[in-house]
Amino acid sequence: MKLAIVIPAYNEATRIAAVVRGAKAHSPDVFVVVDGSTDGTGDVARSEGARVLEHVENCGAGAATMTGIEAVRRLGFDTVITLDADGQHDVSDIPRLLQALQEKHADLVIGNRFGRKNNIPMIRRIANGIGNAVTFAVTGIFLPDTQCGFKVFGPKALAELDLKMSGFEFCTEIIREAARKRWKIVSVPSKVVYSEYTLAKGQSFASGIQTACKILLRTFLR
Repeated sequence: MKLAIVIPAYNEATRIAAVVRGAKAHSPDVFVVVDGSTDGTGDVARSEGARVLEHVENCGAGAATMTGIEAVRRLGFDTVITLDADGQHDVSDIPRLLQALQEKHADLVIGNRFGRKNNIPMIRRIANGIGNAVTFAVTGIFLPDTQCGFKVFGPKALAELDLKMSGFEFCTEIIREAARKRWKIVSVPSKVVYSEYTLAKGQSFASGIQTACKILLRTFLR
């Protein structure tokens, strides 16, 4: 396994150092995709030893993720972990996700924030439920946490992934890619830490509805 970790980041200068340090404990190859940040996120990530890719302007979480995916593919990596840059994911769960990838012969492993006793605000539970329902409607696949950014892409998924959606809707697009290309998906319970900061950085309920509408519209136009 040649493993890389990709972290899309937008204005995360106060958090990215800790996230990179945690990630590097599991792989020396950490790529931070700075998505038009204006707060020095890239400089902080470099100081922690990450490889930094930069978008001149903010393009969205999906676009930043795809930039990282394309980079690691060109460099010959065959397995990739994606993490959010705000520190909400517990990197100590990485071995469990990698174990599931190998033992269950999966192509895609997704963290399930609802599979453990995490303190998840009700508004996030409702928004995730909507995301799961929309994902099921457009893919026929039901998963307990389709919108989690903590994922592992195995060799097949990494080679075939081709995201077109640039915003948060990319999480559902990944599941649609899995359905179309017959990837095996495994869901693994994972820890998540919410704070006022992480709640402010993530999708609001309103933006979640907008994301759902974009997904449905794009599906009908295909």
